[in-house]
Amino acid sequence: MDVMPLHIECFDNSNLQGTNPVSSCVVFKNAKPSNKDYRHFNVKTVVGPDDFASMQEVVFRRYKRLLAESKPLPQLIIIDGGKGQLSSAVSSLEQLGILDKVTVIGIAKKLEEIFFPGDSIPLYINKKSESLKLIQHARNEAHRFAISFHRDQRSKNFLGTQLTNIPGIGKVTAEKLLKKFGSIQRVKDADPAEVEALIGKANTKKVLEFITE
Repeated sequence: MDVMPLHIECFDNSNLQGTNPVSSCVVFKNAKPSNKDYRHFNVKTVVGPDDFASMQEVVFRRYKRLLAESKPLPQLIIIDGGKGQLSSAVSSLEQLGILDKVTVIGIAKKLEEIFFPGDSIPLYINKKSESLKLIQHARNEAHRFAISFHRDQRSKNFLGTQLTNIPGIGKVTAEKLLKKFGSIQRVKDADPAEVEALIGKANTKKVLEFITE
């Protein structure tokens, strides 16, 4: 690289069992995590577990927004994955016209291979190298953040399904309860008057009867 990568961003996808596909983008500044700049994405345009298409979507969304807001681009973009995921990210960077403004690499987990756009032969960095350790740190942090967000989304979807299974309780009412309380147990533990103020007396009776059976 011609410049020191003081601003690094790393992407990872999570779609366990093909449900609730999400992605994460973690940001490192001066070789340290910048938690306030982390971002997560619900994948919007991809049906089913398609890692390549998901990566293409979220990389496009991330940098389209940075460009729209006139925010600085990272010097280095790390993609968690091999040639396929990297090619998907490159496609989005080309579409946005910024591929020549950043350095982008992919890291494949199994052998910790580093891939560069257009090069089928990976680079193997010395396992003791500080450069590899930093890349691994960013990759592991992106993976952790993606998994954590994925679990949250699955829990919310499960809770929403439970609530809408209650006869007479629709999606809007379920969403109000979910946003306010976050879990069935918290609804159970809440003051009934608080629940009633949120969704009305008749709906409160239905919900409380259902969850305390």
